[in-house]
Amino acid sequence: MHIYLGADHRGIELKKLVINWLSSHMYTFTDFGPSVFDAEDDYNDYAKKVAHAIQDQPDGEAFGILICGSAQGMAMQANRFKGIRAAICHNTQEAIETRGHNDANILCLSADATDDRYNEIIDAFLDSAALPDEKYKRRTQKLDEN
Repeated sequence: MHIYLGADHRGIELKKLVINWLSSHMYTFTDFGPSVFDAEDDYNDYAKKVAHAIQDQPDGEAFGILICGSAQGMAMQANRFKGIRAAICHNTQEAIETRGHNDANILCLSADATDDRYNEIIDAFLDSAALPDEKYKRRTQKLDEN
C-alpha cells in the first residue's frame, strides 16, 4: 500500500505530524506538498495531484490523505475524479464506516477540527477494508455514474 499526501497552507502543520506518524509506522508515501508555508496556495492543486496519483494505481493499492482547514474543499475537489472516493472523517468510527460502506480511498482531515487523535483516525482508515456485501459494491459503483 502506498499513501499520497497533500495539504494547503492551513493543513501543513498537521501534515508534518502525519508524515512523522506514517514514517514511524513504516508506511511508504509520497508527499505532494507543500513543503513550505505559502498563504496564497490553493487546496485544489494538491487534491488534484493526489487524486491523479491514486487513479494511476490499481484499486486498493493506493490511498490518499488530504488536509486543509475544514477538509471540505479537499473532499469536493478530489471527488470530481472518476474512481475517487474522498471522505471527511472526524473520528475512528467514521473512518471505519467510510472504508467499509463506501470503499473510500482518500481520507480528508480538517486541520481546524482534528485533535491529537489524527493518528487513530488514520490507523482506522488504513486498517479497514470495503465490506463484501453486494449492496455496498453496487452503491460504490454508482458513485462514478452520471
